Amino acid sequence: MEDDKVYYVDVLLPLHLPGTYTYRVPRELVSEVKVGVRVVVQFGRNGAKMYSALVRRVHTDAPSWKAKYIMSVLDNEPLADEHQMQFWEWMAQYYMCYPGDVMAVALPAGLKLASESTVVIHPDFDGDLSRLSKYELMVVNILTEHPSMRLIDLSRAIGVQKIMPLIRSMIERQVVMMEEELRERFVPRKTAFVNLAVTGDELHAVLDNLEKKKRTKQVELLLKIIQLTHFGKEDVHKRDLPQCSSLQSLIKNGVLKVEERYELRPDETPAEADARDIVLNDEQQHAYECANALMCECASAGATNTNPLTHSHVNTLLLHGVTSSGKTEVYIKLIDDMVRQGRQALLLLPEIALTAQIINRLRRYFGEKVGIYHSRFSMSQRADVWKRTATTGECRYQVLVGARSALFLPFRDLALVIVDEEHDPSYKQQDPAPRYNARDAAIYLARMWGARTVLGSATPSVETYHNAMSGRYGYASMQRRYGGFSLPEVTCIDMRGEKRTSPAPSTQHFSKYLIDKISQALSEHRQVILFQNRRGFSLRLECADCHTVPQCIHCDVSLVYHKATNSLRCHYCGYSIPLPSECPHCHSTRLQLIGIGTERVEEDLQIIFPEARVARMDLDSTLQRHLYLDLLRDFEQRHIDILVGTQMVTKGLDFENVSVVGIINADSLINYPNFRSYERAFQQMTQVSGRAGRHADGGEVVIQTWNPSHQVLQDVIHSDYSHLYNEQIEERRIFRYPPFYRLIEITLKHSDANVLNEAADWMATQLRGAFAGRVLGPEYPLVSRVRALYLKVITVRFERSEAIPSAKELMLRIADDLVKRDGFGRVLVHFDVDPY
Repeated sequence: MEDDKVYYVDVLLPLHLPGTYTYRVPRELVSEVKVGVRVVVQFGRNGAKMYSALVRRVHTDAPSWKAKYIMSVLDNEPLADEHQMQFWEWMAQYYMCYPGDVMAVALPAGLKLASESTVVIHPDFDGDLSRLSKYELMVVNILTEHPSMRLIDLSRAIGVQKIMPLIRSMIERQVVMMEEELRERFVPRKTAFVNLAVTGDELHAVLDNLEKKKRTKQVELLLKIIQLTHFGKEDVHKRDLPQCSSLQSLIKNGVLKVEERYELRPDETPAEADARDIVLNDEQQHAYECANALMCECASAGATNTNPLTHSHVNTLLLHGVTSSGKTEVYIKLIDDMVRQGRQALLLLPEIALTAQIINRLRRYFGEKVGIYHSRFSMSQRADVWKRTATTGECRYQVLVGARSALFLPFRDLALVIVDEEHDPSYKQQDPAPRYNARDAAIYLARMWGARTVLGSATPSVETYHNAMSGRYGYASMQRRYGGFSLPEVTCIDMRGEKRTSPAPSTQHFSKYLIDKISQALSEHRQVILFQNRRGFSLRLECADCHTVPQCIHCDVSLVYHKATNSLRCHYCGYSIPLPSECPHCHSTRLQLIGIGTERVEEDLQIIFPEARVARMDLDSTLQRHLYLDLLRDFEQRHIDILVGTQMVTKGLDFENVSVVGIINADSLINYPNFRSYERAFQQMTQVSGRAGRHADGGEVVIQTWNPSHQVLQDVIHSDYSHLYNEQIEERRIFRYPPFYRLIEITLKHSDANVLNEAADWMATQLRGAFAGRVLGPEYPLVSRVRALYLKVITVRFERSEAIPSAKELMLRIADDLVKRDGFGRVLVHFDVDPY
């Protein structure tokens, strides 16, 4: 940059704000500013807040207003490159949010700055107290005793609620000043390595010179370093050398060089096996060859089509393999190809619990090249992975594994993206914005890089399977279990036939057949997994006299009983109350618990099988960071006999000793008011069934239902995905659902139901005027109030062939016009593109 020019930067703030903001660059910082680095800026009225912003553009175009200066530059090298920021911008456009929303989700917390507004005495204050008002004098006295205080604490201390005008007046008269305490919460762990900076004749000359000057200690140290580094061929840890003046002198005089590298985490161990030794069977080999045959397109070509689901370039493969067919071995072989080329691969998993098993397998082959990224890791660990993904050299991560947020890592040479269990709803983020589907975003990200994408599943989503059958994606099928083991036998138990004259409370939710099968498994020292997709002890508490059910005061849902805390709790907002002793409506003491959750299943099993070791795996039991790892390890090491869980136990877990899987209540999966309910029920039941008999014949799945003739259950029994798909695809064609139509759900929220109804009606009228015949609603969703806000939903659908960027812009303008109208300023409008 030329020094005589005035430079400006357009920065992206991690806030729900449109576009970028322009700041001026101080002359002394011009050389440090570049696209992708973080800078500290003041933002808001009178610059009351400070944020770390990301530089999007550096230019000399002066704005029409007086731009504020950036305060400092935080990075030596860009934190995000052009690929990332283009990906953020695509995501903001496609999912109808702001780039700042994406930035706030993309950057790990450890790379953000903590900012806190505090007040201090101005260094130029002359000490004249006579010109101060009563409250100003109180402020100065407090700050004399406490040199730095937060605004909120000062407000409480002097008893003034609106303290900002008072402080602003004192700032203008240089009595006090605002001091923004900015601190970067993550400092990368680095290790210093030492090596020779001179070699050959130059090294001999240095030694001769040191000997002439009788620098004996330096000569001894230098000879030791020559030996340790094998004449400069290998680096040596600086901490392994004497920390003495001789070492510093040799570094200062340029004889030795020091290089800092990111330090390996303790759990990163070297590889102990070669992926080339993996022997694939015929089906696996075919899938591997299909993946390698995918067409790799250039990044510029990949960016021409903004819809990840309708591109015509076949760089995406659906790997349709039954449970335990050996998809992971294919993944490892494909990843190994990329690692040997020095490139990067990304493996996405839907559930954090899955990472524990697959990480061990990947590290066996790729050692410290594997980086793990998900929300259960600490802030510093995630920031460390971020840094080491972007770095170059031997410390760079080449194999990245994580949940959906791993999409945002700063890849430098991404060549392969694998989305395992691609059908899983966990890939869809619900709140906050961006409400993206990680599977679809991964396809677009891969196309930006010209990378291959592999979507793996035993039960593909209808949309993905349709894309494969129509030729948009490649397709490979693996319909046999690895090792020749057979799929488990599936038995449907009709709960209507379970006649008991006086069933014990602990057995009333289990069929006799399931109890017998569990007993048999335990007697054979085998393990059992039971699936109940509701957590808590009981689904509701009901008065036997007036049938009142306690409700959440913030949400339109009944409270769930949790026995561990003896409380009723809302699973939407967390509101809870102690278990009442009488009905709040009629004061009857005849209260009964209706329905069962995982807590109840766990307790009943301990009564039925007192000798068995029973454990529970759900959101409540795995809140602490490493509890889910402990559970999986104990189950794998056979310290647990029966594992009870929600959908966490259905996904990709591989245990060789499980012989029985039980589904407690299949009907609750099927009878859900959503056009995907049959598809999801089939997926969940098939997936959890796949946990049985993975390494031995004889596995059995027991499905308890009140409607055993239901077609979805018959499809599960016969492992007939094709029949389910053909039924579903025809229904969706008739009723205009994906994959033939694209949906955009618009959710309006407000604390007043009347205001919400008026706002929703106005918006629906505007949308119908723009998109005749495409608008459904407004209507209340299944849960019509959450966290004290009423909800209404409008759905707009478009034919798959339509290009809708202009339609999205129009919808955003209508939403903007809505909140500008009188009385609607506090209506919240959320867009959900491709709701899942």
